[in-house]
Amino acid sequence: MAQDFLLEIGTEEIPAGFLLQAYQDLEANTRKLLNHHRLEFAAIKTMGTPRRLAVLVTGLAERQEDRVSEKLGPSKKVAFDVDGQPTKAALGFARGQGVAVEELEIVQTEKGEYLCARRQEVGKATIDILAAALPDFILNLPFKKSMRWHDLDIRFARPLHWLLALFGDQVIPFELGGLRADRSSRGHRFMAPEAFSLGHPGEYIERCRQAKVIVDPRERQAMIEAQLADIEQQVNGLLIEDPELLATVTNLVEYPSAACGSFEEHFLALPEEVLITVMRHHQKYFSLRNRDGRLLPHFVTINNTVARDPRLVVTGNERVLRARLNDARFFFEEDRKTPLAEFVERLKSVVFQAKLGTSYEKMSRFRTLAEELADRLCPAEREKVSRTAYLCKADLESSMVYEFPDLQGVMGREYARLAGEDPEVCQGIYEHYLPVAAGGDLPTGNCGALVSIADKIDTICGCFGIGLLPTGAADPYALRRQALGIIHIILDRRYELDLSWLVNRSLELLAAKIDRDPAQVAAEVLNFIKGRLQHNLTARGVPAGVVEAVLHAGIDDLLVAGNKIDALNRFRHRDDFESLLAAFKRVMNIIKGAGDRQLQVDPQRLETPEEKQLYAEYTRIADACRQAIAGQDFLAALETMADLRPAVDAFFDHVMVMVEDEALKNNRLALLQAIAAMFRQVADFGKL
Repeated sequence: MAQDFLLEIGTEEIPAGFLLQAYQDLEANTRKLLNHHRLEFAAIKTMGTPRRLAVLVTGLAERQEDRVSEKLGPSKKVAFDVDGQPTKAALGFARGQGVAVEELEIVQTEKGEYLCARRQEVGKATIDILAAALPDFILNLPFKKSMRWHDLDIRFARPLHWLLALFGDQVIPFELGGLRADRSSRGHRFMAPEAFSLGHPGEYIERCRQAKVIVDPRERQAMIEAQLADIEQQVNGLLIEDPELLATVTNLVEYPSAACGSFEEHFLALPEEVLITVMRHHQKYFSLRNRDGRLLPHFVTINNTVARDPRLVVTGNERVLRARLNDARFFFEEDRKTPLAEFVERLKSVVFQAKLGTSYEKMSRFRTLAEELADRLCPAEREKVSRTAYLCKADLESSMVYEFPDLQGVMGREYARLAGEDPEVCQGIYEHYLPVAAGGDLPTGNCGALVSIADKIDTICGCFGIGLLPTGAADPYALRRQALGIIHIILDRRYELDLSWLVNRSLELLAAKIDRDPAQVAAEVLNFIKGRLQHNLTARGVPAGVVEAVLHAGIDDLLVAGNKIDALNRFRHRDDFESLLAAFKRVMNIIKGAGDRQLQVDPQRLETPEEKQLYAEYTRIADACRQAIAGQDFLAALETMADLRPAVDAFFDHVMVMVEDEALKNNRLALLQAIAAMFRQVADFGKL
């Protein structure tokens, strides 16, 4: 008969940032544990609060199913001598399996007759399996950081305070860290601190709720969202949506209670990003707008208790926020007294990286590169791009960004606006940091886009140039994110940009700083960008073979490569795709005989009707392909190439390529090389 299984790990407060991943790991590890031990179950539900992690498994089998195990041993020829007596091999196999040699069977396999030992395994009781497995199971839950406490030789996210483990109405007996598992849990630290006991796992969620603990994070979030909606109605405002903050506060509390406070309206004179950042990052407060989109002088805080006098709680929060906003106003007013150019000069004393120089030197490098990008892509905006690059790091030396680092770019845009800079330059200062995360917003104008590309490629080339390559465990300069940012900006803005030029020009500007061979670094950087593009496309569902086939043929122009991948991905679903693939493979198998030699076709040396026909078809198709490729109609180019299949088949059916006549052989190889080169203008089909 199936039973429910509950494990609750009681702890000191676990950071909110740990919990979302912990829920996922707890479910995955539970599933892995039960599958490993052949324990059938119906469903797994993970839950938790800052003070506990819990997993509830419903419909868990009471014991493993019995099974018969089979183990193959030596072949019959090896196991028995000519007299039919067991050899040492047979005796040793029987001994190793714990059976008598007479109990061994002979079974027929694909390789012949072999000895086989069959054993009946009686399934173990689930409660016994869990009792043995749970200590290691708990300790193997991964966290970004873990800690030790007392003199115990174990680690967990935070010290363990209690363990609850039930299978049906039975306690699962095990010990860990000086704690013995039992049927007791604990309520809210302040509102219901007493311990309470469970009769069976099915009581858990409701008994926690009675003890002022909403143990299911989905239920806690729904409570918070409902309370936020009520406050929106009260103040006639609209909450500024913030999924990340919602997830954080959900995992900061055990029993959420929302309260609305306010601040003086004169603070609204500050840039709204400043107000939102102060409320969000320092106090974990939600912000609100009115129906016209303007920020309201209100905030919402999510408390962990239901206060006897909510006004006292709100007054305390208002007092703390007022002090923070006064600080922000002071920094803002002080920064405005300093010209932006002076902030830029201060960058000369800020080290970006010991070998790569100061932030001012970095700015000078990517400013030059951004100007040259503008010359290639939007010459009319060169001066604006240059000004954007010059000012884009100025706010790093401001008091506001020093106090609130998340406002970099935001304050630069604001200070530039107040200084009377061109609106496109102001927006570019903010946008050159974009995208800040996978799938994030991208620059909307050339100023931000070109400076962003230049800044990011300078960082990538500089780090590669001094050997600071990202590893599986560390990427301190976020080079993967920077490379993806470059890719997304180029594709989004549809820039026809030679990546090889971009990388090599960046390395030229870094020549005095790097200590590795520039040619090798350039190859590594291009391969790194290619890898990021491959990973990004395959993660979006594009087949890896399609991506590799196109990128192996070259990625100098990301826009062209993206168009080729899209065309090939669509073409592979068509009936004539196999024709194209087969033709390419037949060609490639033969031209391996030419080695690295690049041969030229002499039409006068063509002898047979089939090779003459192939050359004529190739000439016709190559011209059509060139026109299609020039217009970036790669789907049309692929359709045209597929028409070559009949002529290729006829050629291989009637023409011997590797003949003794060297000149004739080379001429036929040259024809096939030309055909292969035509295919490679779109993709290397050998990678499919």
